[in-house]
Amino acid sequence: MQINFENLTIGVFAKAAGVNVETIRFYQRKGLLPEPDKPYGSIRRYGEADVTRVRFVKLAQRLGFSLDEIAELLRLEDGTHCEEASGLAEHKLKDVREKMADLARMEAVLSELVCACHARKGNVSCPLIASLQDGTKLAASARGSHGVTTP
Repeated sequence: MQINFENLTIGVFAKAAGVNVETIRFYQRKGLLPEPDKPYGSIRRYGEADVTRVRFVKLAQRLGFSLDEIAELLRLEDGTHCEEASGLAEHKLKDVREKMADLARMEAVLSELVCACHARKGNVSCPLIASLQDGTKLAASARGSHGVTTP
């Protein structure tokens, strides 16, 4: 069956865009997707441009952009504001790199704690639980994470 991409009901539109109906409504409430008029009090109809817009939003989300950042990207979508779009992407890239560094620190601490758990002998308490209760080692590790320390 051939889909007419210029006369879609919300259900068909959502399916074509790869989301559910509630996502469409949520995007409309957030201003990411315009809500079409109801011609003559009838059912709203959506077109191919709407499908493309929702796909744009979903792809941007997969790259880590927040809905507010996506709204800004949508404002720039005519492609003539490359410098502004690049600035947003550079900021996002910086955030991603910071998160990756945080994850690497977390991985190192967790790996060490897991190894300590496997290496323990006798009636010694669990090194993981002891570290979480004491917090000293974990706080020192967390200080590398944007100056935030654990209590």
